[in-house]
Amino acid sequence: MAVTVVQPTRIPYAGWRSRVTACAAPALLAAVLAACAPQTTPSPSPASTPTSSPAPSATFGGTPEPTATSSPGLRLPSPTATNQTPISYTVTVDLQAGQSGRLVVVVTNLSRTMVPELVLRWPTAVRDTIFLAPFQPSLQRIREGGPPLVQDWTKWVDGPGESGEPAATTSLGWGPLLPGGTLTIPVLATRVAPGPLTFDFQILAGEAVLLSGGVPAWLRVTVP
Repeated sequence: MAVTVVQPTRIPYAGWRSRVTACAAPALLAAVLAACAPQTTPSPSPASTPTSSPAPSATFGGTPEPTATSSPGLRLPSPTATNQTPISYTVTVDLQAGQSGRLVVVVTNLSRTMVPELVLRWPTAVRDTIFLAPFQPSLQRIREGGPPLVQDWTKWVDGPGESGEPAATTSLGWGPLLPGGTLTIPVLATRVAPGPLTFDFQILAGEAVLLSGGVPAWLRVTVP
């Protein structure tokens, strides 16, 4: 707060002290002393001078506002069952930011039991950023009188499907996985829109999620 000091009024002749002592009443003496006391003038409030004291920005418990990159991404529904056949797997993202590429999924059956149909699953909305497909359609895949995407050993289903594939999911069936066998599955990833993406990815036997190290084979995949 700014303080303004008011200087006391000076009496311009030498006999003022004796006259004040002899004649001044208490009220007059108090008035003279009051004239000598400092007076204060309050400074303007912050409301009248907003530039001198800016309001603090909003905070949320010290945590910055989330950005688009911290989005949880695309999720899958929980599988309806669990298959106890143990597997090991790796998922490799082989594409650069803003480009097309592929995902490479390697699955090994660690048991003596065959997996009748190995299935990979991801949210269908992934295709708004990258389009995942088991192969590139071409004229070489056209059968006589048939469409170019027919493949005896796989399925490619957007749910809801006839075998229980849930809505808003895409399921890629890759045929049987033999006891002790390994399947290497390259999934083409064609860029549709720029930007990174994170999404759920499941490895199942039919509609039952497989286990890896006793944990469901349900992971998060991030593409740049």
